[in-house]
Amino acid sequence: MSSEMSPSPSVSPSAEISSSSPRSELILHQLRPYQKEIALAILDSVSRKRGLTFSVEIARQGGKNELSAQLELLLLTFYMKKPLNLVKCSPTFKPQTVISMMRLKDRLNDAGYSGIWVTEMGYIIRLGKARAIFLSAEESANVVGNTAHLLLEIDESQDVSKEKYSKEFKPMGATTNVTTVHWGTTWDDTTLLEEVKQTNLELERRDGIRRHFRYDWPEIAKHNPDYLAYVEGERARLGEDHPLFLTQYRLLPIRGGGGFLGREQQAQLQGEHARRRQPAPGKVYVAGIDLAGEAEEEEGSHLKVLKPRRDATVVTIGELDFSLCGAYQKQPCIKIIEHYWWTGQRHAELYPRLVDLLKNVWHSRKIVVDATGLGEPVAAFLRNAIGSRVVPFKFTAPAKSDLGFNLLAAINAGRLKMFAGDGSPEYREFWTEMAQAKSYYRASQTMNFYVDPAQGHDDFLMSLALLVEAGNRYEPRSAKGN
Repeated sequence: MSSEMSPSPSVSPSAEISSSSPRSELILHQLRPYQKEIALAILDSVSRKRGLTFSVEIARQGGKNELSAQLELLLLTFYMKKPLNLVKCSPTFKPQTVISMMRLKDRLNDAGYSGIWVTEMGYIIRLGKARAIFLSAEESANVVGNTAHLLLEIDESQDVSKEKYSKEFKPMGATTNVTTVHWGTTWDDTTLLEEVKQTNLELERRDGIRRHFRYDWPEIAKHNPDYLAYVEGERARLGEDHPLFLTQYRLLPIRGGGGFLGREQQAQLQGEHARRRQPAPGKVYVAGIDLAGEAEEEEGSHLKVLKPRRDATVVTIGELDFSLCGAYQKQPCIKIIEHYWWTGQRHAELYPRLVDLLKNVWHSRKIVVDATGLGEPVAAFLRNAIGSRVVPFKFTAPAKSDLGFNLLAAINAGRLKMFAGDGSPEYREFWTEMAQAKSYYRASQTMNFYVDPAQGHDDFLMSLALLVEAGNRYEPRSAKGN
């Protein structure tokens, strides 16, 4: 989308933005101390036409979006008699840009502007002559032609392309010396936000002007007891060093990829219970199934020769225990008690065996099965044979990312334990894969986890992740009244 606006009016340094005005005092009074600190620095740069670029990291749910909306409200109010624009971009139009627009509309209504502000072209909010223009930073979005006079905001800057920003958004404020704000939470050390942050820190060392604002979860919790309780629950659920807790709450960037499970996590995963070949009375069992690709056939002179693929079908059986859950844990603890491992066997040959083991032997309450590619008909067969307890799982990039984060959360929280060493091939292969597993962190807070094919397999690893998914999806039957 694009919008050709009128020639840039001059924005003269003035007393129009005054922290002592009734409107400013009302809005600033509603802000928490750390929000007010950021707001005053930004408003000073705008009113004095300093053209500073700020980077703001606030822990998740710490009020970043609310602060942005309140600043937009102030600027539209102060400059409503002038045809000036502020521009805000988000990584996606839906839902992020739309949510930002809705929030500003609510703040305008709260301020008594209901029926006064208008929407133009579906992505512009106008108050008097001043406009707030909301744009998508998606690669395909056409944003050229817009000018930012008052403020240029880059929301969730860690998810915005560096090239898109440099070529299409940054030039919007070139002729107006616009103040720019990069909002977000950290991710890895390659993002736009991290680049701007490092530049700002270097500039601060040179001239002493603060440009980077960082408020992690303990700082926010000082002003909100409910937030403290919530984040402590997330820390217990995810673990202090879980990638999401590390970046979203502690605001510490991930330094590239590397090993998926550290030594501490591998130690946490090791349990003391014995492997079990059959179910115990009154226990609840779930299963995760990673399916091998179908074996291929090679044409010989007059025979068809079975050529097994490198990967295997692995079934991991887990026993659920809700009694071991801590105060912050909603999901059950999972004891890995059995593994089945088949290499080079056709899916058709495994059908009856899988059904018997899952349905008749273990009476599995929830079964999550790889339904990607050739796994889809197997998952459909099992669902027809066993029922809704079977949940097909397709390995898309976002779905696998969630699977990996959930697996890490279960290990970090001490909810997942492997049976004690029994000298079996399954036990040895399981720990080989855990040690060889790698992680790769991508933009938009997503990850991939895997074992390099040159090193080995990841069948036990994926089956384990699917087991955790099965445990998380299981819902105990609630007692019925008389």
